[in-house]
Amino acid sequence: MPVLASHRKPRTKVRTTTPAVGLTTAALASVTLLSTQSATAAPAEPKPAVEEVQKKVDALYRQAGAATQEYNRVKAASASQQTKVDTLLSDVAKRTEKINEARRALGSYAAAQYRNGGIGPAATFFLAENPQGYFDQSRLMDRATERQQRSVTEFRTQQASAAKKRAEAVKSLETLTETQATLASSKKDVQTKLTEARGLLSRLTAEEKARLAELERKKEAEAKEKAAKLAARQAAEAKERAEAEEKARQEAAKESGDGSGTGSGTGTDPGSGTGSGTDSGYAAKAEKVLAFARAQIGKPYVWGASGPSSYDCSGLTQAAWREAGVTLPRTTWDQVEVGTRVATSDLKPGDLVFFYDDISHVGIYKGDGMMIHAPKPGANVREESIYYMPIYGSVRPA
Repeated sequence: MPVLASHRKPRTKVRTTTPAVGLTTAALASVTLLSTQSATAAPAEPKPAVEEVQKKVDALYRQAGAATQEYNRVKAASASQQTKVDTLLSDVAKRTEKINEARRALGSYAAAQYRNGGIGPAATFFLAENPQGYFDQSRLMDRATERQQRSVTEFRTQQASAAKKRAEAVKSLETLTETQATLASSKKDVQTKLTEARGLLSRLTAEEKARLAELERKKEAEAKEKAAKLAARQAAEAKERAEAEEKARQEAAKESGDGSGTGSGTGTDPGSGTGSGTDSGYAAKAEKVLAFARAQIGKPYVWGASGPSSYDCSGLTQAAWREAGVTLPRTTWDQVEVGTRVATSDLKPGDLVFFYDDISHVGIYKGDGMMIHAPKPGANVREESIYYMPIYGSVRPA
C-alpha cells in the first residue's frame, strides 16, 4: 500500500530574542555603571588658597576670643553667685539654730506647765501653805509668762525670717545652676572654634605652612612700620611741647626779672606743678604694670587663664594693673569702660589698647607703637605692634 503523503504543515522554528535582550540589559548596566563612576570621579571642591585659610583661621581665633570673654564674664558671675549662695546658706543655718533654741525654750515652758497640772490660780492660793509665798511666786510667774510670750514672738519672727532666707537661697541656687549651664555652653563654644581653626591648619602642606608663615611675617613687618611712624610722630610732638614749655619758662623768667607779670608767673607755677604731679603718679603706676607684663613674656596664652603660669589677654591686663594697686574687671568689655578714653596718638605707656569691633582683645601699651599682650592660642605673651590688629580704642585706667 502506498505511503500517503503527510498533509501536516511543518512547524516553523521561532527565533529566540533572549540573547538580544541580555545584550541590551548588559549595555544599560554598563552605561549606568559608567555614569555612576563618572559622577564619583567628578572633580572635588577646590582647596582654598593659603590666604583664604589665613583669613578664616584669624576669624575663628577672633570668634574664640569673643567667646573667651563671654566665658570669663559668666565665670565671674558664677563665682559671685556661689559666694552669695554660700552666705545665704550660712545665714539660714544660723537662723535655724536660733529657731531650735526658741523651740527648746517653749518646750521647757510647756513641760513646766504640764508638771503644774494646769491648776487654776484660785485653787493654788487656797492650797498654798504660805499665801505670801504664793503671791511672790505669782509675780514671778507673771514675769515668766512675759518671757514665754517674748519667746513665742521670737520663735515666730525667726521662723518667718528663716523661711524668707531659705527661699532666697533656693532662688540663688537656681540662678547659679543656670549660670553654670551658660558657662559650660561658653566653654564648648570656645573649644569648637579652636578645634575648627586647628583642623584648617593641620590640613595644610609643608609648602602651604611656609607660605602662611611668610604672610604672617609680612603682616608683622607692616604693623611694625606703622608703629615706627607713630613713635616718630609722638617723639616730634613731645619735642615741640618741651620746646614750647621751655620758651614759656624763659619768657616768664624774663617778665619776672623786668618786674612785670609777677602775679601771672605765680599763678602759672602751681598749675604746672599739679599737672606734672599727675603725670608722674600715672607714670609710676605704669612702670609697675609694664615691669610685671615684661616678666610674663614667654608664658603661654590659655583661654580663661589669669595667671600666674598662663594668661588670656584680659587676664594679663587685669593681673598687671593689680600690681599697681588698680583693680580692673575681668573682661575686655568691662575693662574698656574703666578710666579715661584716649586717642591712639596720645597713648602713654601703661594704657590699654582694645581691638576689633567686638572688643574681643586687649594689650598693654609700652611706648613707640608697641604693646605687650597675650595674643591667641598656640602663642606666648609677647611684644607686638599695636597695628597688628584693627584698633577699637584705648583707655587710661588710672
